[in-house]
This record gives sequence, C-alpha cells and structure tokens, in this order.
Amino acid sequence: MGISDRKEREKQEMRKLIIGAAMDMFIKDGYEKTSIRNIAEKIEYSPATIYLYYKDKDDLFYEIQREAFDHLHAYFQQHAISADPMERLRQLLKAYIEYGIANPDLYDLMFILRSPMKAVQEDEFWENCHGAFQFLLDTVGAAKDHLRFSDPVQAGMILWGLGHGIIALTIRGRMKVTRMNEDEQADLVQSALQQFLQIIQQ
Repeated sequence: MGISDRKEREKQEMRKLIIGAAMDMFIKDGYEKTSIRNIAEKIEYSPATIYLYYKDKDDLFYEIQREAFDHLHAYFQQHAISADPMERLRQLLKAYIEYGIANPDLYDLMFILRSPMKAVQEDEFWENCHGAFQFLLDTVGAAKDHLRFSDPVQAGMILWGLGHGIIALTIRGRMKVTRMNEDEQADLVQSALQQFLQIIQQ
C-alpha cells in the first residue's frame, strides 16, 4: 500500500470515528448537546482535528443524516420484498412508518431538523435521501398499472407525505388526541394505510 493510499484510509477511518461518536451522542443527548467540542472530547482529539474534516456543525450533521438515510434504505430493502407490486408498496409504507417511529431522533435529523439542510445550497440536489426515495419511486413504478396516478414522482410524494404525517404525529405525541393506547394506534395506522392504498388503486 502506497503512502497516498494509507493516508486516504486514515482519513476514512477518522471520518468513521467522528461520525460514529457524533451519532451516538446525538441519539443519547440530542442536537443541542452534541457539539464539535463534545465530540472531540469523546474521541480524544482536539476540535481543530474535526474541523479538518467538517467545516461546521451543519456540515457534520449532514453527514450523519446521510448515514441515517443509508440505514433507512437498507431497511426498505429488507422489508419491502414481495413479488406482488401492490403488496410491496404496502410493505414499503409499513417499513417507513415502523422505522420512523422506532428511531425518532434520527427521523428528526432526516426530515424535521433544519440544521443538516443548511449544508445544502438552494440550487443543489439533496443527495442524502436519493437512495431511499428512488426505492420508493421504483416501487411505485412497478405498481403503476394498478394505481390512479400517471406520474410516479407525484405518487411518490403523496405516499411519502402520508407516511411522514403519521410518523410526525406519533413521535411528537399528537396521536394521543385519539385517546387510544399504542397498540390501538398501531392498528389504526395499518388500517388507514390499507384503506388509502385501496383508494388510489384503479
């Protein structure tokens, strides 16, 4: 291995160390308490070392967001597997909602917190969500002959919005308006998903 290869490997290892520590701290302590200084203390390096890799906290959290979306994409691949296109679409929506509710802090980072999005310029493509969103579009595309939508992107955005609304209501405690316990809420969500899919079917 040459010197340049070794240096590149060392850089990647340092990035993994920083991201791992930052993600652990974020999940445990939340956004406000996760600072460049605290992360540096955790990995026993100076803050200046982290700034060699990330220009600011927003840039660092954008990288953590990328990791979270990679996890979501992998979760889709594991749980939306049916050969039947409509059943796979149902599995995908169910997996999305399950993931969001099970990982509320990461979901905040992915879809609600403004911080990581500050690293994306107005004219730039938001690449972090591409894999997961493309999986949704591909799943919708496979089911297009069974749906009322002619545009898979339009259908994807509507389905994404449906899932997002349910997750946000749940992780922010707004589902309590139904006066149902958690099991009843989960049953309601699955029933609503099934009815919605029936509505959009041709």
